[in-house]
Amino acid sequence: MMSYIDGFVLAVPAANKDQYIAHARQGADLFKKLGATRLVETWAEDVPHGKQTDFYRATKLEEGEVPLFSWVEYPDRATRKKAGEAMMSDPDVQAMSEMPFDASRMIYGGFEVLHDTGAQGKPGYVDGMISPVPAANKEAYRAAARAQAPLLIAQGALRVVDTWGDDVPAGETTDFQRAVATRDDETIGFSIIEWPSRQVRDAAWKILMEDPRIAPDPKIWDASRSITGGFAPVVDL
Repeated sequence: MMSYIDGFVLAVPAANKDQYIAHARQGADLFKKLGATRLVETWAEDVPHGKQTDFYRATKLEEGEVPLFSWVEYPDRATRKKAGEAMMSDPDVQAMSEMPFDASRMIYGGFEVLHDTGAQGKPGYVDGMISPVPAANKEAYRAAARAQAPLLIAQGALRVVDTWGDDVPAGETTDFQRAVATRDDETIGFSIIEWPSRQVRDAAWKILMEDPRIAPDPKIWDASRSITGGFAPVVDL
């Protein structure tokens, strides 16, 4: 089971999809060489527009672009830290091809895993969610996430992961904080639900939306500012 992840949100021109996938595969090999256990890149497929916040505004999406939700898994925080330092001088990083997207609008951060429920495998579909959570509510948020995970698994989810902002820097143009309009006392929750297919996911949510146990507790976090979406995996290494 993973214990630390780097989470990413970015915008890629739809016309550059194949180029981006090739770039991501190249990057995955580099991450694994430096100690990562997995890299997953997913492409927006069912991403709603929100009233206050959404993946489009989070990435300052431009015409013709598509939002991506991605993550890199590490065995622990120390391995992730060492990998980040090594990338600064790794010749393979310098040799990588030019990024096929605007890296200045990429959002990233490091997250502590609160719980990881289910089997690791190759999902056919992913739900991604980013939420603003009061820092004082960490244990209540963990407990709520753990209570909801079995409900998702019962409806066909393969794996449910909820994480807690640990090393989430502010950015010049975009960042996780602006993505969900955090307040001074809040941090970021980064959540992943892996499904075998979109069909299973869609059928599950029709049932889950009628279950009061899956509703977010407003005393724990403000779900109205969360951003959510369904994504198709394009790289999973």
